[in-house]
Amino acid sequence: MVVENRPGGGGYVAWSHVASSEPDGYTLLLAENALAISQALYKKSKSNFDPVAQYDAVTGIAVSPSALIVANDLPVRTVAELVAHARTVPQKLNFASAGIGSVSHLNFEVFKDRTGMEAVHVPYKGGGQAIQDVVAGHVPMTISSVQATKGVVESGQVRALAVTGTARSPAMPDVPTMQEAGVPPPDVELRFWFAIFGPKGLPEAVKGKLAQAVATVMGDAAVRLRLAKLDIMPDVVAGPALQAKLEGEIRNWTRFIDAKGKQLV
Repeated sequence: MVVENRPGGGGYVAWSHVASSEPDGYTLLLAENALAISQALYKKSKSNFDPVAQYDAVTGIAVSPSALIVANDLPVRTVAELVAHARTVPQKLNFASAGIGSVSHLNFEVFKDRTGMEAVHVPYKGGGQAIQDVVAGHVPMTISSVQATKGVVESGQVRALAVTGTARSPAMPDVPTMQEAGVPPPDVELRFWFAIFGPKGLPEAVKGKLAQAVATVMGDAAVRLRLAKLDIMPDVVAGPALQAKLEGEIRNWTRFIDAKGKQLV
């Protein structure tokens, strides 16, 4: 297997490449939440791209939570304190993200919606830069993957207030979930999910062989141990269920984004 990174357009370059490839099983896409978010966010400007119509869902692979982190100079230690503090400051707090339309951006928009907190979006050219500016105190908060935030939380450079998902993260067992912190659960998925898709028209035998290979690998004890250290949980989902998940995610994100309008972009 050869991994070919095709950056650009928030994933659009890679998505389009796979969608236009031969459906022979040799060109596949490893996708995550951004596939559904971007389809909902940019459905008009990218009207020629439709993952539901242009991909065959092969198999889900795994899920992983994100963490809400705040700078150490922010005088809060819980989500409730953060929301209350945001209402008392003369200017709105800023939040950093990996870029406009990124998973971290939209996750924070959902957090704002569920808590009623107001904050101003500061987009960066990647999650790493956003996290480093929270560490430096240039921007007070962000939501990013547990993998990216675990080190700076453990070293005491920032504080984690909550993690997304229905259960606490093994990598941050002392940090409550959003729901435990009092945030009502949303309709959209705030964890990262990872899945494999192929160009539309993959033969059933090819899809079956690929799905079985993934299931075998994800069932391997050594692989599961390695992923657990990264706080990535195997979540092997059959093709039809993955297809339904993608459609549901697009539908739910579209509903949320349409309700918020142009303020998101």
